[in-house]
Parts: sequence; C-alpha cells; structure tokens
Amino acid sequence: MDPRRQALLLALPGLSLAVAGLFHPHGLSHETSRLWFGLHVPGLLVFPLVGLALAWLVRGRTDPVAWVVRLAAYGYATFYSALDVISGIAAGWVTWQLGPGVERPDEVRLLFRIGTPLGEIGSWALLACVAVLVADRLLRGRRPTAATLVGLLVLPGAWLVHVGHIFAPEGVAGMALLGVGTAALSWSRRGEATDRAAGAS
Repeated sequence: MDPRRQALLLALPGLSLAVAGLFHPHGLSHETSRLWFGLHVPGLLVFPLVGLALAWLVRGRTDPVAWVVRLAAYGYATFYSALDVISGIAAGWVTWQLGPGVERPDEVRLLFRIGTPLGEIGSWALLACVAVLVADRLLRGRRPTAATLVGLLVLPGAWLVHVGHIFAPEGVAGMALLGVGTAALSWSRRGEATDRAAGAS
C-alpha cells in the first residue's frame, strides 16, 4: 500500500472521533439523549479501530514487545467498546425512551457506575499501548526522525482521552493527536525500513 494512503487510513479513526467529539453533549438529559445515543452507535464501529491502527504499526513482528502492543490495543478496544455500549448507547437510549420531564432514575446512574470503570481500564490500556510503541520506536531507530517526533503526540493524545473521553476540548484534542501521531509513526516505520535496506546494501 502507498505509504501516504496507509498513514491517512491509520489517522482516520482518531480524527473521525475528534470530529464526533465536537458534537458530543457534555451532559445526558432527555434533550441531549438522542444525539448522545446517535453518536455512540457509529462510535461502536470506530473506537476499536483506534486500537487496530496502533496494532497495525507492529504488523509482521513476532517479538514480545509487539505482542504487548497488540494485547494492550486489544484491551483498549474491548473495554472502551464496553464503555461506549453501556454509558453511551444504553444510557442514551433509556434516557430518550423515558421521555421529557422525567428525572434520571437510579437505573441510568447504575449504567454509568459500571460503564465508567470499564472505560478507565480501556483508557489505561491505551496509554500502555502508546507508551510501549513510542519507547520501542525510539529505541529501535538510529536517530529520531521528524516523523518519529510527531509520533510522540500519541502520548499526550492518549492521556487527554483518558481524562476527557471525546468531550471537547480535552477529548477532541486527544483523539486528534492520536490520529496524527499514529499516522506519523506509520511514516517513521517506512523510514526505518528504508534505513535498514540502505544499510544492507
């Protein structure tokens, strides 16, 4: 695949969620519940792709570090999807169906009580994934390239998602940084392959 196209494809999940975050309500009420629910349904398809894009960066490798990256990316994808389903789709749907003027019942609060900690596990897994990826890329490269340095943006990106989900402004910025950083790490991987080929010749 063309490296530019590949970098763009790997950036799309994070960038798409950043755009969605611009429209994400900051609170759940009947008035916001339809949008809340509506954003999280397609989110169910996109959130795991952030992890898939990160795991793609170690494709073809069988070393322990690559497997740590894959497992952490999988942990993020599964637990963060649980957050999306419970606190996003389920809580939004129930709040919408209750109708206007109904105070949020304890049952909806209980959905957040289980969804939030599951999302925390997912966001910590995301942080672990990007930390290992960045450390690996810095240690494997002969010298940091511009693309590698831009790739470091995945670290603050993952932290902002940890503290802000996809809510604006923190979560929006975090997802955007994850998208850009993942694309840059993909590009830097291409540069390392070129260096290895040059060294072999």
